Amino acid sequence: MAKYVDGFVLVVPNDKAEDYKKMAEEGARIWKSLGALEYFECKGEDLIPKSTGGQTPLGFSELTKAKSNETVWFSFIVFKSRKHRDEVNAKMNAEMEKAGDIYKDVPMPFDINRMAYGGFDVIVEG
Repeated sequence: MAKYVDGFVLVVPNDKAEDYKKMAEEGARIWKSLGALEYFECKGEDLIPKSTGGQTPLGFSELTKAKSNETVWFSFIVFKSRKHRDEVNAKMNAEMEKAGDIYKDVPMPFDINRMAYGGFDVIVEG
């Protein structure tokens, strides 16, 4: 069955990791309640690239310009299709609008200007 994934790469200051984890747990609960199939938040642990056949790939820390007091996170949400993703995200946006006053003064635990986001068709699944 073909799937669709929203993917995110972001940099979280180490002293904000617990705040980010709490926000992500709430996000996982809401996205899944609205229909997302799966939700993952992955904290970088082994980010020093090793040579692969004589070449060393670019590491996530280098790619994101993460500082020594920051950690790269890779996150993704799985949907049935892009159409399903769009439907679930529309519901999420409506939820966020309804709860706008609750979150309006809550600071983000990361710099959103350093976050990368995109939607991806799953081509190979195994």
